[in-house]
Amino acid sequence: MNGSKDTSGNAAARPALPTPELDLGVIREFGPHRAYASDLRVDSGVEPDKLVKTHCCFCGQQCGMQLKVKDNTIVGIEPWYEFPFNRGMLCPKGVKRYLQQAHPDRLLSAYEKDPAAPSGFRRLAYEDGIRRVADAIERIQREHGRDAFALLSGASLTTEKTYLMGKFAHMCLRTANIDYNGRLCMVSAGAGNKKAFGVDRAANPWSDILGSEVIVVAGANVAECAPITTDYLWQAREHGAKIIVVDPRITPIARTCDLFLPVKPGRDTALFNGILQLMIENDWLDHDFIRQHTVGFDAVAELVREWTPRRTAEVTGIAEKTIRQAAEWWGTAKTSFLLHARGIEHHSHGVQNVLSTINIVLASGRIGRPGSGYATITGQANGQGGREHGQKCDQLPGGRDLGNPEHRAYVASVWGMSPDDLPRPGVDAYEIMRKAHAGEIRGLLSICFNPVVSLPDNNFVRAALEKLDFFVAIDFFMSETARYADIVLPGSLQEEDEGTVTQVEGRIVRIHKAVDCPGEARQDWRIIQDIAKALGRERGLTFEGPREMFDELRIASKGGICDYSGVTYERIEENFGVFWPCRSETPEGAPDPGPQGTVRLFEPGSWNPVAKGSGPFYFPDGKARFNPTPYVGPAEDVDDAYPVILTTGRVVSQFLSGNQTRRIGPLVDHCPEPRVEIHPRLAGQLGIAEGDWTQVESRRGSVTLRASVVKTIRPDTVFVPYHWGGRKSANQLTISAQDPISKIPEYKVCAVRVSKADAPPNHAMILEPQQ
Repeated sequence: MNGSKDTSGNAAARPALPTPELDLGVIREFGPHRAYASDLRVDSGVEPDKLVKTHCCFCGQQCGMQLKVKDNTIVGIEPWYEFPFNRGMLCPKGVKRYLQQAHPDRLLSAYEKDPAAPSGFRRLAYEDGIRRVADAIERIQREHGRDAFALLSGASLTTEKTYLMGKFAHMCLRTANIDYNGRLCMVSAGAGNKKAFGVDRAANPWSDILGSEVIVVAGANVAECAPITTDYLWQAREHGAKIIVVDPRITPIARTCDLFLPVKPGRDTALFNGILQLMIENDWLDHDFIRQHTVGFDAVAELVREWTPRRTAEVTGIAEKTIRQAAEWWGTAKTSFLLHARGIEHHSHGVQNVLSTINIVLASGRIGRPGSGYATITGQANGQGGREHGQKCDQLPGGRDLGNPEHRAYVASVWGMSPDDLPRPGVDAYEIMRKAHAGEIRGLLSICFNPVVSLPDNNFVRAALEKLDFFVAIDFFMSETARYADIVLPGSLQEEDEGTVTQVEGRIVRIHKAVDCPGEARQDWRIIQDIAKALGRERGLTFEGPREMFDELRIASKGGICDYSGVTYERIEENFGVFWPCRSETPEGAPDPGPQGTVRLFEPGSWNPVAKGSGPFYFPDGKARFNPTPYVGPAEDVDDAYPVILTTGRVVSQFLSGNQTRRIGPLVDHCPEPRVEIHPRLAGQLGIAEGDWTQVESRRGSVTLRASVVKTIRPDTVFVPYHWGGRKSANQLTISAQDPISKIPEYKVCAVRVSKADAPPNHAMILEPQQ
């Protein structure tokens, strides 16, 4: 398979793989157990040894906070009011994140697989674990070739670590096959941004939201996934803004919006094509901007001509009058802001969806100025920085392309190696699993990535991992994926290391170390360098710490689109972060961006290394690109056998695969297990009542969960959150169809059948705290 299509959507249901068993042995030893505040953490009179200014370890907003530290333990959180993005505010996850530190489930040593042990693992000396890993890499690459060993990295790692992972793969292992879990998050947004603007970054700081007359929030459950962004939207409303929400569910932000568009999952391109057609029909266009700063408008205008309000309504399931109102509000506004997230990106045509939203932004001309802009809401902690500096399968530092000879030559010169020794571009994360299943990839190293929970059709993923000759996982908790590993190495929490991350606005911020690693746990970058040393390939991988890595990254990114060369740790501290691009030298004719770097992209008169003064956008002529976006339906649509649409997403108290949040007691108490959201009309047809056990079955697997009967979802759609593993995993159902450009999977729509069910055996998977 080439990764762009999954033909199983049009085929009969395949024989089901065995249901993931509830392995009580590994859960009893490694959890997840619930951690609650106790001892120093509930002593109101305790005086901390220090307050450490840093940022949240969860989503891409990277809210500033202060960690209270006593006796090498984080005992609580204090607001950091001065940090401008969140001004002291935190969501429930941020408030309770400290409970993951000093957790009873924390991995304190290396482990090796041992079927005779009650948990399936036995302790191993750290040095022996490193030796085992190095021996396996050396053997697999000797016998099967360099590309037979692959790496899966993480977008929650600091930028220094992501840079190191790319260098480790491309210079030390010289394997083409490295990718990261941002493949499941931001890649459609990034690809669309590059095709339209030539650069992948939010165009505006969030402060610009406050000056907008109309704000469109498309496929973004901001109140649960990016709660602090909700405050920006509400502040904008206080100033008179109208908020339009596009979503198949009435999410919390939709309950307070001015106009709700309940789009049928997978039909977003049709909706935005229809809005653009109404803008053209009513001449709600900025003709001067289109003429002076864009190319390709005529082709797009011709394509959207067929998207009349009637046809748009028929395809999207939205009332025609609602579509007309949205187009009028957007088209006639003087200032506007468009935000989107995974709801329009997690599709086999996600890039098309993204480009269709950008087309209405460009047609309005409202970008690159205060109060008017466009941004994608970053999902993971370092979702922005993690996709800039070399851990993507086709990428080198600075946003450079691994397949570009000029880019290869520059980075090779920084690394002191021949460009010919750099591998060619490799394959995406899911294709790595396909190659493992086919026996082409024989070994795998995974760090802070939980694909057994987070990849679609994860019964196939489990089967692929079981076929590997050798698998090593680096993590701080025993994730569902680490349970398949031959060796598990104990890595570090964010608060046990330092470095930088780049948050949702493009602002580079500092992560400060608050506590030491416990037991034999190591900072992740030390583990990677220890493996390189054990291989005898440590040249270029002998950094003394993150600052050294960052200083080399600055050089490696210089002149690239993602230019960090002018950024220093000190400059970040002095300015509450620095926005890239931030050059070490100001080219002739380029304005000085100031101490905070480039806060807002695409402003008139701005300079970039591609256009070089010809215009604000990152193409040689300085002009943005309109892109035709023909409507393509989902890879798997409903039929008589599977008549209901499944869509998936997040809840406020859990995060991604749940490897961290399912261990934090107060967050688990808020949402202890997933439920099936179902509309009363559909529930009545199926004889399902609130709280009933309900089976949701696709062509790939099934889950049985309790029902939540709610009026906040379309009657033709059900919703299941994806934070749980094993028998509760929503990704047993999802389809592995991928966008042909971004390779992002289609999490947001597949066909299922729903029925009332009996209680499943052993459905409880979260244990009480260890004593």
